[in-house]
Amino acid sequence: MANERISIHGVWTSRWVFILAATGSAVGLGNIWKFPYMAGVYGGGAFVLVYLVCIALIGLPIMLAETVLGRRGRQSPVNTLRSLALQAGASPHWSWVAMMGMVAALLILSFYSVVAGWSLDYIIGMGRGEFVGIDGASAGARFGGLTADPLRLTLWHTLFMLVTAIIIARGVVAGLEKSLRIMMPLLFLLLIILLGYSMTTGHFMQGLTFLFHFDLSEVPDGILAAMGHAFFTLSIGVGSIMVFGSYMPKKSSIGGTVMTVALLDTVVALTAGMALFPIVFAAGLEPGGGPGLMFVTLPIAFGNIAMGQVFGLLFFVLVAVAAWSSAISMLEPAVAYWVERTGRTRAQITALIALICWVVGLGTVLSFNVLSDARFFVTDEGGWTFFRWGAEGGKTVFESIDYLTSRIMLPLGGLLFAVFAGWILGREVFRAELALRHPRLFPVVYWLLRYVAPVGVLIVFVTELLK
Repeated sequence: MANERISIHGVWTSRWVFILAATGSAVGLGNIWKFPYMAGVYGGGAFVLVYLVCIALIGLPIMLAETVLGRRGRQSPVNTLRSLALQAGASPHWSWVAMMGMVAALLILSFYSVVAGWSLDYIIGMGRGEFVGIDGASAGARFGGLTADPLRLTLWHTLFMLVTAIIIARGVVAGLEKSLRIMMPLLFLLLIILLGYSMTTGHFMQGLTFLFHFDLSEVPDGILAAMGHAFFTLSIGVGSIMVFGSYMPKKSSIGGTVMTVALLDTVVALTAGMALFPIVFAAGLEPGGGPGLMFVTLPIAFGNIAMGQVFGLLFFVLVAVAAWSSAISMLEPAVAYWVERTGRTRAQITALIALICWVVGLGTVLSFNVLSDARFFVTDEGGWTFFRWGAEGGKTVFESIDYLTSRIMLPLGGLLFAVFAGWILGREVFRAELALRHPRLFPVVYWLLRYVAPVGVLIVFVTELLK
């Protein structure tokens, strides 16, 4: 029988708002630099094809599972898994999986807010013309000066977290939905403007060649990278998609909606590559991965080409918008749970959780300067040590939280969500909620969810741990 329960937090006014929310959750800082760079390095168009196959086999089944669980339970992820487990005659301790995801999301948000705050600093810098004619040494020194200044980092971290909290505190419709209706179209518009500009640089075809050259010899090295990115890019494993699914209208098609999200996420990542790499090549620079591309290489590029200051400003506004759209999805599961558990107002709960995230984020702020010598998980000739001050190697506070969440908690959460949906929830319950228009597709989807997706996540999980 169909589940008619309605979330106490509200319901999206249409399926398109869920698409905007889920796409906003999926599109973050990694889409702007990581996916395009990976495509260029691991075989171009061949890598993109492998990535799309991995999305279909791993990402989509788990995303479908999270959405089904969310809409079926109509509560926060923690309470959804508890109630659905009890209905299925299973242990209520399955809720611990969602609790782990919720904690992982908050830990990610604690450092994500700091890194996203860098983009706010660069918006001001671009607006002031600080990057006009800048060279590599100056760009590196500018970025190093930012990360070495704890007060400056704390200022931007505070502002980013504050705006995120204000959006969440206003509620599902007045806060989340209204902000997403502005942020996501703005994100797409800024991308299109940057893409149009990149076509005028004279290096557009060079950028396309870097991004879409078809080199099968590079694919074997990129298969695991494609599998890993297919899992992480859709924002699965932390409960964000589940809580957004709980606000999804009953009449909306889950299958078509989730496929649209995956397609938009991929289109945004590829468009970002087509927009940015011609600009990099126009400045005579080599593309590089990681924060160095976003905060060192690109500022040099924008600072040394015509109209670069204007479009550099637009680029960092784009980065900030993408970061905020992801940040609100990380905060929402915890806010929904504690509102349900305590009965306190959404504003009170949001303020408290955002404050906790902000305090934890100070560890990331200080790991770039004052606490840069604090090292965790140190392995050397003396053996393994959890913490050692001033040790060679090891991980900073920021790197430790990133490792714990992205390498352990997220894949483990995604794996267990898939197991719950495929093995605990029940075949007919899953079929009824998914309600595919073509019944013959259901056995394929269900088989992928039960067998292929968990094995794929396990491979990524074990490989990342062994690294």
